Amino acid sequence: MGIGLRKPKFELKTPEQFALMRDAGLVVAAALEQVRQAAAPGVTTLELDAIAEACIRDAGASPSFLGYHGYPASICVSVNSEVVHGIPGPRVLESGDLVSVDCGAIVSGWHGDAAISIPIGEVSPEVQTLSDVTRDALWAGLAAAVAGNTIGDIGAAVQSFVERQAHPYGLVVDYVGHGIGSSMHMPPNVPNIGTAGKGPQIVVGMALAIEPMVTLGSAEVDVLSDDWTVVTDDGLAAAHWEHTVAITADGPVVTTAFDGGSEGLGRAI
Repeated sequence: MGIGLRKPKFELKTPEQFALMRDAGLVVAAALEQVRQAAAPGVTTLELDAIAEACIRDAGASPSFLGYHGYPASICVSVNSEVVHGIPGPRVLESGDLVSVDCGAIVSGWHGDAAISIPIGEVSPEVQTLSDVTRDALWAGLAAAVAGNTIGDIGAAVQSFVERQAHPYGLVVDYVGHGIGSSMHMPPNVPNIGTAGKGPQIVVGMALAIEPMVTLGSAEVDVLSDDWTVVTDDGLAAAHWEHTVAITADGPVVTTAFDGGSEGLGRAI
C-alpha cells in the first residue's frame, strides 16, 4: 500500500519567499505614501491611479490589480460611501471626502496588498474617528496573527475592538481578508468577525492580508452597476485599512509597513 504525501492546506513560505514578499510590500507602501501625499481637493481619482502605477513600475514591480478578473486600474479608490473596489476615473476630490485606496504589487511572482484611508482637506470629526477606529482595529487583528493562534482570533480581535467603541459602527462581513503569497488571493479567508480559538490554526510560513472595513452606519452593502464598486446601503461613510502580514517564528512581520509593523504592533499589544 502506497502512502501519499499530503500537501499543506495553506501555502507556506520560506524565509527567501518572505523576503520577496517584503520587497513587494515595500513597493505597495511607497505607492500608497505617494498617493497619500498627492490626494487633495481638485485631484481626480484617475490621477491617483497614474501616480501609484508609475511608482510600482518604476520599482520594477507590476500592479496586482490591473487586469485582475478584468479590473481596469492599478489601484482601487473608494470615496465616502464607497467601501471598496472603487474604479478610478474623472471624479474630483473635495475637502471633507474620505478616500480609501487599496493597492497591490508583484515582485518576482510574490504579492503585497495594503489599503489606507485618506482624509481630504478638513473632514468631520466623526469621519476622522471612523478612519482611526478602522486603522486601530486592523492593528488589533495583526497583533493576533501569531503562530499558535487561529484565524478566529484575528476576527475576534478586530470585532471586539470595533464593538468596544462608543459609536455603534457597522463592521462589513460580506468582504474579508485572505491568504496571500504567490497569488493575491488564496486560502484561508480572514473574516473581520470571529470566535477566539476557532478556525484554522495560524502557523509559521503563512501570510495573510487583514482588512477591516467599517462604516458609520449599517454594515449592509450593495454593488454598483459597474460590477465592482461596493457601497454602503444607507449612504454613510466607510473606511478601509489593510496590511499584509508574514507569520514568522519571531512573530508577525507586516510586509507592507515601512517599519515591518513594529510601531503599530507595539501600540496594539
